[in-house]
Amino acid sequence: MRSKDKTLLADIEKFVSNYTDRFGISPTMQEVADGVGSSKATVQRYITQLCEDGVLNFSGYRTMTSAKTKSHVVRVPVLGRIACGIPKFAEENIEEFVRLPVALFGQGDFFILRAYGDSMIEAGIDDGDLVLIRQQNYADDGQIVVALMEDEATLKRFYPEPEKHRVRLHPENSAMEDIIVDNCVIQGVAVKVLKDLE
Repeated sequence: MRSKDKTLLADIEKFVSNYTDRFGISPTMQEVADGVGSSKATVQRYITQLCEDGVLNFSGYRTMTSAKTKSHVVRVPVLGRIACGIPKFAEENIEEFVRLPVALFGQGDFFILRAYGDSMIEAGIDDGDLVLIRQQNYADDGQIVVALMEDEATLKRFYPEPEKHRVRLHPENSAMEDIIVDNCVIQGVAVKVLKDLE
């Protein structure tokens, strides 16, 4: 194999690895071609070679990964604070992005909210904890959800009561009472709590 070919193969592998690490998703064929300064047809031929050699994995659109990568990651925005007490407006300002391994947290569209208040302490969610939320607009009975009521959002256990035409949002703090609303919009379901151990 010519040194030019080896160089391009190495450049493609490096670009895929760096792109995935930086953005949390794999590049498209065109993005690789642009990134290494070659044509899409040439890059496609070299990617086929890298897959045959076991250097890259590729099975379709945005599935290109380095075989050396030990774990895939997802890039998740930290969006602000969510009340664990009196409902407060959920600020949709992205504070930062964090990368989380798919092996631990699974696939999906996620965001992270910073909890404040003490209404969820009996569920292990304390003031200042980061709560990983899977973005979805539905929830099962008893799941901890981000519930939006008009312009206020709160983190509570979700109990729909259709026979009473209402929703009960239950705090995990025995000193607090349920919040009863006619309706609310589910913005996501809590799946993990990220916290510092003292």
